[in-house]
Amino acid sequence: MPKIHHFELLPSTNTKAWQLLESGENPPFVVTARQQSAGRGQWGREWISETGGLYLSLALNLDLEVDKSAHLVLATVWGIAHHLNCQEIPVKIKWPNDLVLLGRKLGGINLETRIQGQNIPQAVIGVGINWANPVPPTGINLQALAGNKITSIAQLTDVTSDAILYGYEYYCNHGIKALLASYLGLFANFGQKIAFEGYQGIITGVSDRGELKVKLTSDNASSEIYIPAGRVSLGYN
Repeated sequence: MPKIHHFELLPSTNTKAWQLLESGENPPFVVTARQQSAGRGQWGREWISETGGLYLSLALNLDLEVDKSAHLVLATVWGIAHHLNCQEIPVKIKWPNDLVLLGRKLGGINLETRIQGQNIPQAVIGVGINWANPVPPTGINLQALAGNKITSIAQLTDVTSDAILYGYEYYCNHGIKALLASYLGLFANFGQKIAFEGYQGIITGVSDRGELKVKLTSDNASSEIYIPAGRVSLGYN
């Protein structure tokens, strides 16, 4: 189990993790906060971080090529979803990196990396999971789910930390093909209809570069396209 640094209030657990790395703290280690005042999600979006949720960042040494950074996203979200399923929590993955439960958002991740040449030597993986915090109608809290084996936010912290490391280790040991197959085994978006740049299509999967695979159904369209993360939002009903 990596060392855990816990704080009552931080602007961002990711920012604090980078500060600890720069001060000489050896990874892997975890930073958690009871509340964040300036939490951030993927693509620079604000992450609302009220008291009661899990706000966690794990710092990790890597040996990863820059063009494979999407593999770390796949490994992280799959590792967490896999571990939660082992706790009898039927979590699915919404592309590219959301955790969904009963069709509503349970959490998400925010990956930040440092690059040296063509390699990524270090990363900070931020995770937010709704435990007992207020959520919008499209969200869901884990604490309220009957029958799950997680009974405290401390236990959720341990499970999530182990899951991130497990996902990366699984990728290192088995490669992207095995990881992608496992990711798709928990994929929530198969068969979903989507509109993109004027075309209509149906989601068929995810590529080994983390792109969304869409079979086009519009007239005069090529059979399949690959959409990079950040180009389209699948949203919640």
